[in-house]
Amino acid sequence: MFQAIMYHYIRPFNEELPFFKNLHADDFAKQLDFFEREYGFVSKEDFLDSFETGVVPKGVLLTFDDGLKCHYEYAFKELKKRNLWGIFYIPTAPYQTNKLLDVHRIHLLLGMYSGNEVYVELMELVTNEMLNHDLVAEFQELTYHLQENDDSTQWVKRILNYYIDYQFREKVIDQLMRNLIPEELYSIENFYLTVEEINEMSNNNMIIGSHTVTHPVMSKLNLDEQHDEINRSFDFLNSVTNNLEIKTFCYPYGGFHTFTTESEKLLDQANCLFSFNVEHRDISIDDIINRPQALPRYDCNVFLHGKCR
Repeated sequence: MFQAIMYHYIRPFNEELPFFKNLHADDFAKQLDFFEREYGFVSKEDFLDSFETGVVPKGVLLTFDDGLKCHYEYAFKELKKRNLWGIFYIPTAPYQTNKLLDVHRIHLLLGMYSGNEVYVELMELVTNEMLNHDLVAEFQELTYHLQENDDSTQWVKRILNYYIDYQFREKVIDQLMRNLIPEELYSIENFYLTVEEINEMSNNNMIIGSHTVTHPVMSKLNLDEQHDEINRSFDFLNSVTNNLEIKTFCYPYGGFHTFTTESEKLLDQANCLFSFNVEHRDISIDDIINRPQALPRYDCNVFLHGKCR
């Protein structure tokens, strides 16, 4: 039994973000206790050696996506206290743009306000000219019938990720942030790991991996764009860590629809040792030997103590 576990936000409840979806830091500690008791943890050496030996290690491997500040404040400190290790996957654009990624800005908006409040504000900003031309009629019909309930949270995401033409998306999110979110909440220093924290983690037995530059759906990009997302992110992480221990990658969003066989070939060409997908099953010897660029991972919420409160 060899299982990789995926985490995103790990933090205590924050009164400023009453709707935010995260694993409570106390539950993270409880889940580590559960894993230790039921399965044990895979050593870094046994895991990395498995790509040479073909011997599948037993236990749990911990992975953390998005390079979030809370990973340093809660995850890393808890792992260090327990003499454990983990893999931290970092998108690199914020360090060059000094701006939160759109996916995280949407999380903040829907964390501070109810879905309906954000939906109302969003609809004040959206015009037909911003919509994907083929979807205007569908958008008008479906949003007209939207009820004021939990559907609004999903609709905010759907409007921003699907209906609005990509060239307008960032500007709309910019305006929503200006209208709704205090600036101190979305400074990159408060939201993401600093370069110093990345180095400290790397120097304390953590593996630092690539989560692309801009956190796109890789399958929506052409080969040159995918190549750029992979190699530019590795170049940046190499520069800030004085050379990565190994090259490892995980696909933004995850699932087989988010990458292609060409994505896997590009990762092989970049000398990436392994990559993680999101697929709820154990890692097998076949995965390690025959498809190391699409290793399966479970979401932490599949296991005891892993759900948002």
